[in-house]
Amino acid sequence: MNTATQQVWNQAHDRAHAAANELRRRVTIDPITRLEGHGKIDVFLDEAGDVERAYLQIPELRGFEVFSIGRPAEDMPQITSRICGVCPTAHHMAATKALDDLYKVEPTSAARKIRELVYNAFMFEDHALHVYLLGGPDFIVGPDAPKEQRNVVGVIGKVGVEVGKKVISMRRRVRELIAYFGGKVIHPVLGLPGGVSKPLKPEDLPQFKELAKDALEFAQFTLQVFKDIVLKNADYVKLIIGDTYTHRTYYMGLVDTQNKVNFYDGLIRVVDPSGKEYAKFPVQRYREFVAEHVEPWSYIKFCYLKPLGWHGFEEGPQSSVYAVAPLARLNAADGMATPLAQKACEDYFATLGGKPVHHTLATHWARVVEIIQAAERMVELVNDPEITSGNIRNIPTAKPTVGMGVVEAPRGTLFHHYETDERGLIKMANLIVATQNNAARIAMSVDKAAKGLIKKGVVNDGLLNMVEMAFRAYDPCFGCATHAAGQVPLVVRLIGPDGKVLGKIAGG
Repeated sequence: MNTATQQVWNQAHDRAHAAANELRRRVTIDPITRLEGHGKIDVFLDEAGDVERAYLQIPELRGFEVFSIGRPAEDMPQITSRICGVCPTAHHMAATKALDDLYKVEPTSAARKIRELVYNAFMFEDHALHVYLLGGPDFIVGPDAPKEQRNVVGVIGKVGVEVGKKVISMRRRVRELIAYFGGKVIHPVLGLPGGVSKPLKPEDLPQFKELAKDALEFAQFTLQVFKDIVLKNADYVKLIIGDTYTHRTYYMGLVDTQNKVNFYDGLIRVVDPSGKEYAKFPVQRYREFVAEHVEPWSYIKFCYLKPLGWHGFEEGPQSSVYAVAPLARLNAADGMATPLAQKACEDYFATLGGKPVHHTLATHWARVVEIIQAAERMVELVNDPEITSGNIRNIPTAKPTVGMGVVEAPRGTLFHHYETDERGLIKMANLIVATQNNAARIAMSVDKAAKGLIKKGVVNDGLLNMVEMAFRAYDPCFGCATHAAGQVPLVVRLIGPDGKVLGKIAGG
């Protein structure tokens, strides 16, 4: 073998050795499961087999703001509901409220109540989906159960067919209420600037009163299921309150005039890691408090508190990272707005050591508390005499310029912001979705869980699922946060044996 050949062989050997070493030091979870959207987790190990860093990577690219430009603003409730098939009602309602603001028109009292009825029904059924089918398998079946059992089939196998039927039937019936007003449940057509498109007919009211009553019974049943399966299991409680799944951050959520949790409307309240109020503001001031940071390894943007500046993925009062979603809503508010939910909330904080609660896995419990409030609010609304009023819209007359709307999506605070020309055509659209608000804390949670769980190179399917549990508690929707428009700009590089790039094939 001549000198040149030997040199090429040595270089190839070194690269192969380095690649093999990289494979030993890199653990990839792809795809991650039981969420909305797509993503993967890359875990990098050091020489001792401990975790150096874990990255949650989102390979999609959202483009809804761009292709909304030039569209009539009144189309936005229908356009944006197409972002996600799981939470279309959240986008539909945020867009509708942005149109109210854009056209400077208040919905009638009856229209507001219909919107809130539909929205609480949506929160109820979406939370039930996560409790039983997405996050539930980690506790009902077990975090280290075989992966083929960590799904709806495994859940039904544990809780029984009758309970499974009850869950499916309850969600179906509540979704029928949404479809009654919106025409369909996946992409509803309900909200109009200044009101809604359909009243509640008096003759249809009895069936919805019965539904609301049954929903409240189901919510209380769900709380008991959670207590029996999770809170009576000492290992689960230890897992929830352990440091592996704990971060001390800021928290954000909508509150009413008494600082109680509200899903549909209110002011945005932020508390610091000690629970002290940091800020409280209307949606029109959101840009003063929310900013976005970009990292090269993900298409998701990482939101932070703008006045504090970006200080990286760290926790504590010096950080600017905040959380949204059920855990955050309960931390940011002074309590729940309905009596049974308030009692459940008090038990939650008392058991977990007081307020605020920083344990990420406690989000599952907070979600059950919110199911109770959603059901109680449904009962209140269907028994409100005004709910069957035919006065369901105020016609807008103002010239459109800028409009902003906010709701609490199941996954957290959701902002819609539109700017138009004098004809009402969109010039700029900005959507900051719940998962973006949570993105920095989710990234921190995945990294911390991996570091706490993977030691000395010991990796198995159960441990990797427990790493996934760190993001799954947030019920993230990466389809909303980074929805693809066309093709993702994939580049394939062809590399020769000497390491030189021979050519590129670009997608998109």
